[in-house]
Amino acid sequence: MSRSDAEILWEVACGLARTAAEVSGAAGPAGALPPLLLFTDPARTPRPWEVAARLPAGAAVVFRHFGSPDARTAARRLRDATKAEGVHLLIGLDADLAAEVGADGVHLPERALDRAEDLRGGRPDWLITGAVHGTDSIARAAHVHAMVLSPVFPAGGPSASRPALGAARFSELASAASRPVYALGGITAANAPSLLGSAACGLAGVDALQTAFGRA
Repeated sequence: MSRSDAEILWEVACGLARTAAEVSGAAGPAGALPPLLLFTDPARTPRPWEVAARLPAGAAVVFRHFGSPDARTAARRLRDATKAEGVHLLIGLDADLAAEVGADGVHLPERALDRAEDLRGGRPDWLITGAVHGTDSIARAAHVHAMVLSPVFPAGGPSASRPALGAARFSELASAASRPVYALGGITAANAPSLLGSAACGLAGVDALQTAFGRA
């Protein structure tokens, strides 16, 4: 029987996480970093709590509400779904909302990487991740627990206008980074295995994870 896309993505993500932990001791405040990050998007993941409920225990959801008026309701539903399944929850940028719903941390967009040091000092129990797109932002992300580097492959959403790094360039940047690095952007079950051995600590995605894990 052939493996499903969900099984392939989880297997690759866990393989990357194990290697990163063995090589560099990659970890967050609560131990091992989540191998897989589902990024939400109001347009592309309209009911993210349903996908979150099908993620493997140990994975994580990054809730990006982009100012949506129902952000608090969605965040609470996500917290309920993730807690029930042993899945971590990070809130994009909004530390107040993260504290309100009892999230496990915060994900910072590239423009807000300078907030990482204060967040880590004020909430040492939180996992702090940050978005990076090249050497300049990687250099500014020294205080996050892990970076999310994109786009690795041609991607949609906000990364659609950025040229893809490709597996080789991604690996070069990830190997030189001072913190563990997740691979984001255009990742599918078909191309994820090409990242094994790339120095990534795990996988992140929107559409592929929504499709793979959102099926009933």
